[in-house]
Amino acid sequence: MTNKDSQEIGVIGLGYMGCSIASAFLMWGYKVIAVASLDSDLETAPERIRTALQEANKQGIHHLDVDVLLSKLILTTNFQDLNACFLISENVVEQVNIKQQVLARIESSVAKQAIITTNTSGIPISILQSQLKHPERFLGMHWAEPAFTTPFLEIICGANTKQEIAESLYALATSWGKEPVLLRKDIRGFVTNRLMYALYREALYLVDQGYASMSDIDSACKNDAGHWMTFCGPFRYMDLTGLQAYYHVMKDLFPTLSTQPDPPIWVDALAENGANGVSNGRGFYDYNSDEAAVWQQAFKEFKYDIYNLSVKYPADLVEQRLKKINQK
Repeated sequence: MTNKDSQEIGVIGLGYMGCSIASAFLMWGYKVIAVASLDSDLETAPERIRTALQEANKQGIHHLDVDVLLSKLILTTNFQDLNACFLISENVVEQVNIKQQVLARIESSVAKQAIITTNTSGIPISILQSQLKHPERFLGMHWAEPAFTTPFLEIICGANTKQEIAESLYALATSWGKEPVLLRKDIRGFVTNRLMYALYREALYLVDQGYASMSDIDSACKNDAGHWMTFCGPFRYMDLTGLQAYYHVMKDLFPTLSTQPDPPIWVDALAENGANGVSNGRGFYDYNSDEAAVWQQAFKEFKYDIYNLSVKYPADLVEQRLKKINQK
């Protein structure tokens, strides 16, 4: 790899997630070619990216001049401007046909050696890969928002992805300060969404059957798993707190967990009536405009607080501490 200052990364789709990813790449020293898939993105993206860079600077995530970073951002609607990019991050709407159309335009515009990635929460990579001329250099790269505060990143191989390319992207992501997950086999939902939607299904089941209220379930998750999951994952947690106990509970509890294939009827009704949570005041809870604004601001503050906590307890925490002990 050459100096980051001379390396170009393409970001296609400039909604909230695309702008967040573009901001992250700018902070990491790259020149970013940002392609707006919607005309409205050209109006909203510059301020979103500037705000992200300023807030990250204020929070100590980077200490660079925001105007200097913005000078490395090229906003365009022309896919041909991607021709010098070594890495592409596609972030358009979560619909297979639209993604395939955009990916075809990307593939016809970039160099043969460029790595093309899609940011998707659950579309199998093999499906999107099937229409490409060079599927071996196509992967999933599933981000979390904001892209620059969380160590999370899933790198997903499709059926035809070359493993060496996936491993090189994994190493690159590690150099960005990520603690990436590499899925060598494609599966719908990948790791994090399969785990989280299992939790969502059980939460909905408990409410639907009258066992507990939504607020009680939120409280239980917040004050149990919410207290340890930033430190470690479920396997490490069971090791830390005693595997034997979990084994015996599994044998009794697993047969009783929900296996319902569909959401409850009342959730269908919420969705069909346009409920979208704090963004329109109607969701599992109702919000007036003041409540919605306070929740959004608190969530924004929390993202930076949890970033600082996760940095304190990185994946290689034990290796770092053992190294210090051995150096004494």
